[in-house]
This record gives sequence, C-alpha cells and structure tokens, in this order.
Amino acid sequence: MNNKKVFGYRCEYCTGIVRPRRLQREAFKHRAGFVILENVTVGVCDRCGNRYYTAEILRQVQSIATGKVPPHRTEQVPVGA
Repeated sequence: MNNKKVFGYRCEYCTGIVRPRRLQREAFKHRAGFVILENVTVGVCDRCGNRYYTAEILRQVQSIATGKVPPHRTEQVPVGA
C-alpha cells in the first residue's frame, strides 16, 4: 500500500497533518464486541492525536468481530461495575 495516498493529509479537526504510526495494540469497538489488532499502522494527527483508520483495517476488524475470520487468540478483559 502506498503511504502517500493514505497519510500526509490535513486533520479534519485541527491544522495538524495525519502521519503513520505503528501501534503495538489498538482496540476497536464493534457492535459485535471488541477487537484488538496488534502491530497495526494507523494514521495519527501530529497535533491533536486524532486517529484515522484505513478501509483495510476496518474490514479486518469487521471480519474478526463477525466471525468470518478467526482471531489469532482470545484474551479475557476485566469489567468493573
């Protein structure tokens, strides 16, 4: 994928520029539950920190959340009241 097409544009919330950032873990909330992707590159505004996701990443989250693609592993998440 060509990062010039995916990153380097102006943030929609401020005057910052969206730059690629490789994250160890990024959690996504989906109507079917939560999905965590590891070692994923997302767009992050260099000024306000807003995050941007490619369609490819969102399709991967959708596939895992709906069971079309099995997760590599499942982890328990503590929930407080």
